[in-house]
Amino acid sequence: MAFFKNAKQPLGIFLYNIRLSTCSRHGYSTWATKGTSFAQSTDTKASKTAYLYWVSRRFNSQAASSAEQMSLIKQLRERTSAPIKDVKASLVDCNWDIEAAQKELRKRGKVLAMKKSSRTATEGLLALAQNEGKAAVIELNCETDFVARNEIFEYLALALAKKALFVQNSSQQIPGVFSFGPECLEDLKLNLDHPKISGETTIQNAVTEVAAMMGENIKLRRGVVMSTSSHGVVSAYLHRCPRPGLGRIAGILSLEVENEISQLDALQKVGSELAMHIVAAKPLFLTKEGVTSDVLNNEREILKSQAISTGKSLMAIEKMVDGRLRKYFEEVVFMEQKYFLNDSLSIKTILDNVSKEVGSPVKIGNFFRMEVGEGIQSQEASRSAEPVAQAV
Repeated sequence: MAFFKNAKQPLGIFLYNIRLSTCSRHGYSTWATKGTSFAQSTDTKASKTAYLYWVSRRFNSQAASSAEQMSLIKQLRERTSAPIKDVKASLVDCNWDIEAAQKELRKRGKVLAMKKSSRTATEGLLALAQNEGKAAVIELNCETDFVARNEIFEYLALALAKKALFVQNSSQQIPGVFSFGPECLEDLKLNLDHPKISGETTIQNAVTEVAAMMGENIKLRRGVVMSTSSHGVVSAYLHRCPRPGLGRIAGILSLEVENEISQLDALQKVGSELAMHIVAAKPLFLTKEGVTSDVLNNEREILKSQAISTGKSLMAIEKMVDGRLRKYFEEVVFMEQKYFLNDSLSIKTILDNVSKEVGSPVKIGNFFRMEVGEGIQSQEASRSAEPVAQAV
């Protein structure tokens, strides 16, 4: 009951009373001894006033100091996006000097980023950049979809895609399309203009710095650049797109026209529809002639073994294999597929229709489909690069 009465008193008086009661138990009370009246010494009132003043001043000083520290933590967190525990630790180590703490945090983060670089990163984003007659897609990986949704991660991915537009195809293995690894971009200069990451740096350093901020393994995995002739267009579609230019699945193709045309809008519209079809239907080859002999022989063997298990005659088995092989072509060959939004239309029919509309023959030059994280697990197991589905 006494506790609740004291709870209604100001903090200083409450602490003072506790101090007096504690002292009296140890024989230091200023009260009269047992058997005399309860009279205080003449300086008790002055002592009480001085003590209350000391408690109040100390409490206010500590409150102000804590408020300043919280403000510094908040400022450094906003500057770097680093975890709060790391922000506070850096400020404490640097005696609450925010500039020194920021430098220390970047050094510490880069060391941690290097330690985490061996961890598997299967999440992330595809970023697309386009200019007249050319498109580039890069894949930037991280460990969790939480980081993939971070604005700094998104900003970096878009900046890398814009830089990839200037990658030159030195090998010329496939005219019009160039697949490349991170080594083609890592040493290039990048000008960043973001509140939390800015200035000129190399792409490799930019990736490492963002990895330090996010606390995860982040890596630039691969990219593709596609171009077309002056008479054609490059069209793209991104699936699961959090914002323009970003997504998790990409379909891109080039449409080539024999003669110069004026109806580029019609061509671009068909190109966008076919790019969406690539994402949905997952073609692996442009034409039947493009299917490699190894793939064809392997598929024929599988279909033949399935047909033999039915117990039918050899002639019937051959017919079954041929029929199923046609079905296989319709599944994996772009030009043999049905349009995914209208199966009464084939891809050939769509191209014929647009050719009539623009007044010149239209054909698909190149295409590819890319998905975030595809093949990473098998790559970790075999240490071999995964193929990108594309026209040859």
